[in-house]
Amino acid sequence: MKDEKKFNTQKLVVMAIMTAIVVLLQILAILTRPLLPLFSITLVLMPIVIGAALIGVGAGGWLGFVFGVAVLFSGDANVFLAINPAGTVITVLAKGALAGFAAGLAYKILSVKSKTLGAIATAVICPIVNTGIFTLGSYVFFYDTLSEWGIAEGFTSVAAFLFIVMIGINFIIELGLNIVLCPAIIRLIQYGQKTFVENK
Repeated sequence: MKDEKKFNTQKLVVMAIMTAIVVLLQILAILTRPLLPLFSITLVLMPIVIGAALIGVGAGGWLGFVFGVAVLFSGDANVFLAINPAGTVITVLAKGALAGFAAGLAYKILSVKSKTLGAIATAVICPIVNTGIFTLGSYVFFYDTLSEWGIAEGFTSVAAFLFIVMIGINFIIELGLNIVLCPAIIRLIQYGQKTFVENK
């Protein structure tokens, strides 16, 4: 019982640290925005991936939710909040929470066969779900606005404007970063799991 309590305490500590890292990385993204005005790249997905793999599906969902809250409070979604506040809150919170949840679920399922495969799949699935939910939310809540913005930029298709201008390069860079950093992510997950086992 004492060992189990210690194990759960360790998980809570890791969860708290990962939560703080998510918030700090989102703040850092806002502070560096003037240096990269054309891009809105987030590094927050990496601690979400690691937390989801180390602690579980619920932790992934929580860390993704925290990411969404940080985005809302940081002002990163202000343009959309001015157009449709409810739609913005739903989209931002859902994309973060579901990305973290999906990452945790992918690791839980695939790590049974191979922990490395699980870690790679988790790192890839997280940005895909994050961007996918953003795309879905954009269509549901902001279609008319995106259509107007697209026409102003010379696009006749909302899908083309959304993928080329608003998602395109950002998604590719975020996914690429997760893939490139996969070896480091795998090592961090393995180290964390080893620590949990040794102190259980």
